[in-house]
Amino acid sequence: MNINPILLAAETATETSSEVAAAGTGGMVFSILWIVIIFAAMYFLMIRPQRKKQKEEKKMRENLQVGDEIVTIGGIYGRVISLKEDTIVIESKSDHSKITVARWAMQSNLTVHDDTASK
Repeated sequence: MNINPILLAAETATETSSEVAAAGTGGMVFSILWIVIIFAAMYFLMIRPQRKKQKEEKKMRENLQVGDEIVTIGGIYGRVISLKEDTIVIESKSDHSKITVARWAMQSNLTVHDDTASK
């Protein structure tokens, strides 16, 4: 048997290149899969809780009522005197001065409302 070294080398090279191509495709799929997993983890750990918090804050601002005790983002404590579409007039606790603030500037509502009446 006479084995031609050139044909043997060509067959080996063909098999090696197809194995490398298969391994490269698998590695690329694996890399894309890891990127998808990382983005999914970021969504569930960072973006989703932030959106949930924003929805709760928006609901709190929409459900403000006259007489509620509130705290602004700037740390001013007061009682709601009147509500308008974009602004709220509050009366500060210390010297009973009236302040007009933007509705988005409400940090928290200290008044506990009975939610069973609304349901």
